[in-house]
Amino acid sequence: MKNVLAQSLIDSVSSALVGKREAAELAVTALLAGGHLLLEDVPGVGKTTLSLAIAASLGCTFGRIQFTPDTMPSDVFGVSIYDSVSGQFKYKPGVIMKNIILADEINRTPPKTQSALLEAMEEHQVTVDGVSYPLPEPFFVAATQNPIEHSGTYPLPEAQLDRFIMRISIGYPERDDEEMMISRAIAGERAGTPKAVMQPEQLLELQQEVRQVTVCREVIGYITELVGLTRTSEDLLLGASPRAAIALTRAAQATAYIDGRDYVAPDDVKRVFIPVMAHRVVASAKARAAGHDARWIISRIRNSVTVPVL
Repeated sequence: MKNVLAQSLIDSVSSALVGKREAAELAVTALLAGGHLLLEDVPGVGKTTLSLAIAASLGCTFGRIQFTPDTMPSDVFGVSIYDSVSGQFKYKPGVIMKNIILADEINRTPPKTQSALLEAMEEHQVTVDGVSYPLPEPFFVAATQNPIEHSGTYPLPEAQLDRFIMRISIGYPERDDEEMMISRAIAGERAGTPKAVMQPEQLLELQQEVRQVTVCREVIGYITELVGLTRTSEDLLLGASPRAAIALTRAAQATAYIDGRDYVAPDDVKRVFIPVMAHRVVASAKARAAGHDARWIISRIRNSVTVPVL
């Protein structure tokens, strides 16, 4: 029996995205796994809507950072301002001090700001003038980037991409869904903001429960074999890191939890293998020349490994 709370969260998020329940499911999976999400897609398909829907569904605070080439770390994290009355510096928090952060067009900001943000994602704290400040919990970053624009961008290096538990694309809507969206726009209807189906404290409890989902020895072996093949494949210049193997495990635990099970099945690993792995590897020149991208190669690796029988 599927987990009722997790399903209610997926229902709430997907209500804001016409015909895109799978994207909502993957986003909630990343959230419950305690990771961060990279949304790589063309403009106008609902990346911002997805992030807003997650924040509204959780009753969380929301912050949006519109990255530009001149965005500095202090614009994101805040600054220390001298108080002449007390004679001390006081911290003025930046937009990062929210539960859900939309890091819009993260590849448009310089590497210095990118690195500072990703450090905050990893450590759940920011350091300003030598003083560390904890970020609010829960803390979730949904970063977006446009895959087809290259002018004026600073592509995220592989080491930084590795900090995102998943990369997903929302994609264009199906014809019927798009016709519905157009009809609503003509009628002046706006997509409603989802109501909170749980509080931040409940989400933290769910994340802790996800970590208690059992992963047996056979599934651990299955995960390590899949990840190991990314390191030996002739089609890949760069394989997946140990952090990727842990991320795959966490995502599989969240998938099992959403389905209402207290153990991970091999199918849970298969379901999230591509969104967890495809952005962490680099296709070789030979593979690219043959028209094969990282996603295709990862899919081939997944299909080449015998699924263990539990």
